[in-house]
Amino acid sequence: MTDVKYLNLGCGSTYVKGWTNIDFVSSSEDVVAHNLLEGIPHEDNSFDLVYHSHVLEHFPKSEAPKFIAECFRVLKPGGVIRIAIPDLEQIASNYIKYLNEALENVPLADKKYEWTMLEMYDQVVREKSGGEMGTYIKDLSKNNDAFLLTRNGKEVEGLMNNLRNAPSASIDSRSGLRKILSSIYHFNLRSSLEKMILGDNYEGYKNSQFRKQGEIHQWMYDRYSLKKMLEEIGFKTVEKRTAFTSYINNWSEFKLDGENGEVRKPDSLFIEAIK
Repeated sequence: MTDVKYLNLGCGSTYVKGWTNIDFVSSSEDVVAHNLLEGIPHEDNSFDLVYHSHVLEHFPKSEAPKFIAECFRVLKPGGVIRIAIPDLEQIASNYIKYLNEALENVPLADKKYEWTMLEMYDQVVREKSGGEMGTYIKDLSKNNDAFLLTRNGKEVEGLMNNLRNAPSASIDSRSGLRKILSSIYHFNLRSSLEKMILGDNYEGYKNSQFRKQGEIHQWMYDRYSLKKMLEEIGFKTVEKRTAFTSYINNWSEFKLDGENGEVRKPDSLFIEAIK
């Protein structure tokens, strides 16, 4: 294992110690901060595996092939690329299924249809963090938690806990109060200055700044479009996988896509290919 080099791109807080882990912002001393839009900061033919999960959809469509070409460049001949992305095919199939069921008044189909529409569009069009998905998750009257967990797993479970159980801020000292008031003051002052300078253009500016933060989905893929892109870059033997199957021996032991048979992001399409 010591001679095998694995790379995890856009890892967030989900990574394996001993791998090379890179993200736009570092979440740990084990994660290198680097703007992946500027390429991968490693030599050609450096890694046996390049892995990224729910990263590609955040790149503009025009930048995605460049990113995949960088993955190809840093892989050794015979190396494996493994990609997990939101599966457009799953979402589209669910849309048709729950549209028809909602029209037939099947119980809870209207709630499943509503969530499916949010999966398809909200993270593309939202103008604030969390978007309409956050509003939906926070609303206990939807009574649709089981479906959300089936679709989005641990990720949506964490959002449920955060959005529904967020404690109100407690202020333990005058110092703490001063810090909070100072923060609010400077935020409001900056916003007021921006509004004064930009006038009618302020909302457009604010939206453009939000869209640059990386939360937005810039494009969606299915098994055909992703396979086509990989092959155009030069990858061979493109295969659809599960969270626990891979060209990589003992892949499930890394626990990146799931653990104990539970998939971390059930809405994912898993694709692998060989250089």
